[in-house]
Amino acid sequence: MFDISAVNRHKEKDIQQIIDQKTKPPGALGQLENLAKQLALVLVLGNNKIIINHPTMLIFAGDHGIAEEDVSIAPPAVTQQMVLNFLNGGAAINCFCESNKMAIEVIDAGILLPVHDVRLIVQSLGTGTKNFSKQPAMEKTAVEKGLKLGADVVNKHVASACNVIGFGEMGIANSSSAAAIMAAVLKLPVADCVGRGTGIDDTKLEKKIKLIEQATQLHKKNLNSPLNILASVGGFEIVQMVGAMLAAAEKKCILLIDGFIATSAALLACQINQNTRDYMVFCHQSNEQGHQFMLEHLQAKPLLSLELRLGEGTGAALALPLLRAAAAFYNNMASFESAGVEPKIN
Repeated sequence: MFDISAVNRHKEKDIQQIIDQKTKPPGALGQLENLAKQLALVLVLGNNKIIINHPTMLIFAGDHGIAEEDVSIAPPAVTQQMVLNFLNGGAAINCFCESNKMAIEVIDAGILLPVHDVRLIVQSLGTGTKNFSKQPAMEKTAVEKGLKLGADVVNKHVASACNVIGFGEMGIANSSSAAAIMAAVLKLPVADCVGRGTGIDDTKLEKKIKLIEQATQLHKKNLNSPLNILASVGGFEIVQMVGAMLAAAEKKCILLIDGFIATSAALLACQINQNTRDYMVFCHQSNEQGHQFMLEHLQAKPLLSLELRLGEGTGAALALPLLRAAAAFYNNMASFESAGVEPKIN
């Protein structure tokens, strides 16, 4: 379904030379140098400039059947309420996107309570998934449809010259789905994967762990491929995020990966096509337990560590200025030769 090529590593030596010849000691800009190299590998075409076009945040919203088990601090109705909040510009992600000049689009991937608003992209797979602690979250056909729908959103933006896409989400209890995905992919004990989400107490945390352990045993025979994992324990918004990530990599965009839930989608996207990893920028280290394990598995060093655990794409939006800074120094910083500066050679 997705034809994703690895980045052209033949250019890497030349790109590194450009970075090393800037008027600074080698490596003095730290992670920004690695970020500039990644951006150059993906986004530089014929003019040897990194061009960031129309960066856009996509927020996929979906509800989860496991929320009926009371594993979150909020009821499922809050998903609908927050979708309305996004549309009306009142959420943290709206503030961060506005301050960083980033467009935002909200997608109903399958929320329980409908929102009737022309500003919402409606491509619902249903009114929330099934309770995956008792039965599969969704049919395999819903996974296949969801991957395509997620790709459709990205392809529309790429057709308008967008080349940097952030991935956010909203869905009460979606950290349960993400933890189950993580446990299935990384083969880790469930207790290492489950965190407090939006801030549950010890009693709910223990219950959440037991339910996800129950689910991994129930679906054990089917946790053998990315699509089967999604059908067994996934979320409608996670499915569409996976499809969107794969499409963005296929179109050679930069993917801004947010926190715990978005990284669970990134895990599956990389399992479907490992070349997707080349296009991913991991934006922050979530305060949710387990995120570090996923980052380590993906060999990712996030740009920020701000103890965030909100989701919505907030960490990805906050990282966008760092991409602009990396592009600016790569494009505009003088070289030793052009500035007439003689580097000291030890």
